[in-house]
Amino acid sequence: MNVATKLGAFALGLAAVFGGAVGVGQITGPVGATAETGGHGHQAGGARNATQSGGHGDGHGGGDAPATSPVPGGLQVSEDGYTLVPATTTVEPGERTDFRFTVNGPDGKPVTAYEALHGKKLHLIVARRDLSGFQHLHPTLLEGQAGGGVWSIPLTLPDAGTYRFFTDVKPQGAKRQLTLGTDVVAPGEQKPKPLPEPGRTARVDGYEVTLNGDLVPGRSSKLTLSVRKDGRPVTDLEPYLEAYGHLVALRGGDLAYLHVHPDGEPGDGRTRPGPDITFHAEVPSTGTYRLYLDFQHEGKVRTAEFTARAGTAATPPPAGDGGHGDDGHTH
Repeated sequence: MNVATKLGAFALGLAAVFGGAVGVGQITGPVGATAETGGHGHQAGGARNATQSGGHGDGHGGGDAPATSPVPGGLQVSEDGYTLVPATTTVEPGERTDFRFTVNGPDGKPVTAYEALHGKKLHLIVARRDLSGFQHLHPTLLEGQAGGGVWSIPLTLPDAGTYRFFTDVKPQGAKRQLTLGTDVVAPGEQKPKPLPEPGRTARVDGYEVTLNGDLVPGRSSKLTLSVRKDGRPVTDLEPYLEAYGHLVALRGGDLAYLHVHPDGEPGDGRTRPGPDITFHAEVPSTGTYRLYLDFQHEGKVRTAEFTARAGTAATPPPAGDGGHGDDGHTH
């Protein structure tokens, strides 16, 4: 599968290498690419493509390839007949709330059966529109509710503002994994936080995470994140959701969504638990992205955040050159 056909979800679809063990994954493909699948850790939240009419008006394209209009993951509340339906679109800032929602199917009824994605039936990602307030949550599918299919999660939105809610989910019977998105408002005076400048180092709870590599739209970009604590490399990262690390990327402006997991897995004989985590990331466009790396150590999940800019789009390498586009991986 060449670079032009690979899509992922900042599902970025990526690969992870721990301590030199190589694993390959994927973010999202270049604008104009096509995709058959998408989802959490595969082509999670990758661009969806709506075929536009073309040809001679008789249903035949006259041999011309149809034009496509890609829609990055998380920008749509409804896709393939499935719709994200929150019980409320207003949550008081600073107050703990039992937030509930459903994913309604093509028949208009809440879906009650799901396939597990990396150990969970649904992943909920929350971020304010200024890219602050990131949360990665796992709601509970309530039992005994009238009609079933109701998800619930204790939730606190810390500040007033508009938040984007993303759900990574694959209903049983769906053709692919979906990333659906909707806005929820925390009313009050909104004070947008300036986006931090791009940087190579993030600090959280005494940990220092260093980012090496640059995003280049339209081709695979190698990003290596190295985790240290008290100046020493962390070599005993703990499995979290069947992996040693998870990466979410949100594009500034529209919050196009990408979510990836390392291709390697704990116990696979080649993936080491740190300190280095290497991703091969492909972003859909130039622009500013916010990267959120979840990792677990000493029993606690922490999130390291980076701002990164994707520069001028590059010409994809030719097929067969041994690049990331020819390995057949879809993570």
